[in-house]
Amino acid sequence: MFSAIRSHLSWKIFITYLLVIVVGSVILVATLNLSIGSTVERHMMRMGPFIVEMIDGPRGMGIGENFRMAMNDALVYAALAAFAAGGIASFLLSRRLMAPVKSMMQASQRIAEGDYSKRVPTSSGLSASNQDELDQLAHSFNRMAEKLEQIELMRRQLIADVSHELRTPLTAIKGSMEGLIDGVLPADHSTYESVYREADRLQRLVEDLQELSRVESGGIKLALKPISISPLIKNALQRMRPAFDEKKVKLESQIQDKLPKVKADEDRLLQVIINLLSNALQFTPSKGRVKVSAEKNKNDLIVSIADNGIGIKPHDLEHIFERFYRADKSRSRQEGGGSGIGLTIAQSLVRAHGGRIWVESKEEVKGSVFYFSLPIKPKD
Repeated sequence: MFSAIRSHLSWKIFITYLLVIVVGSVILVATLNLSIGSTVERHMMRMGPFIVEMIDGPRGMGIGENFRMAMNDALVYAALAAFAAGGIASFLLSRRLMAPVKSMMQASQRIAEGDYSKRVPTSSGLSASNQDELDQLAHSFNRMAEKLEQIELMRRQLIADVSHELRTPLTAIKGSMEGLIDGVLPADHSTYESVYREADRLQRLVEDLQELSRVESGGIKLALKPISISPLIKNALQRMRPAFDEKKVKLESQIQDKLPKVKADEDRLLQVIINLLSNALQFTPSKGRVKVSAEKNKNDLIVSIADNGIGIKPHDLEHIFERFYRADKSRSRQEGGGSGIGLTIAQSLVRAHGGRIWVESKEEVKGSVFYFSLPIKPKD
């Protein structure tokens, strides 16, 4: 019996209700017995001593004592009725209160087994202000289950994407080595260079994945300090200019004068700009143009990278910062040269700085514009 009570919350709630009824009954009986005699006699005295003497008699018990005995008899029946009614009500209420708890327990067990589709029933049609604590707990549980389901889908998609991206260069390397072993491919400089390019691409992909993992898990500690954005942009342009010149894409800049400083990690912010420039170069054809701009807007510093390349379709805009997402499905990694997570890394780094990043691209206007904003360092 005691083990059942300890292991079931419904029994604990039921016993608690009964204890409240018992304690209330005991207090009621004790209070009546202690106060009823003097209280009744005091009120009867107001009717005059003659009335009291008629009721009590010369040797009879006092009216207070008689009333107490009658009240005790009545209280016994009332207590039995109250205990029975309270027991039934306690049982029904404990079951009602335990229903959502049991639903959450069953749903949590399903989630623990890997089924993230399970949800807890909630009271429909009620606003947040009218929901009780159990409804709010059920809603919170369902939100948690939805997020876990999304995370699981992202995990599966990530595994599939990584497997696909690793398989491509590994297949090329394996094919080249088999060709060398069988004597189908010549053991010359071009063959070795092809194998080296695939191995280099594989290494860059692994390094980018490690970088993304560190950024998203908070493993990278930002060395924040007040910096000027102008020399940082000039540094990024200088590094990327040879690649732009090789593809014959014009690289321009327009930086507003006397821009305020921002509190940022110089190396990581440089990485963001280079990633965005690399993405713009990848999707801008020869004789195209890429322009980097920086300006102050209220409390933010906004940097934009605009290109006149192939642009981004509306249904691709919301996915553009996802891992391995390609807006242009016809382009391969070999053609573009990217690992597919440069924009994801840029997004994570900007958010780590307390800023935001977004993209705009309209079908009627050729090209796209990537923006990121950083909060301006407050004045001391």
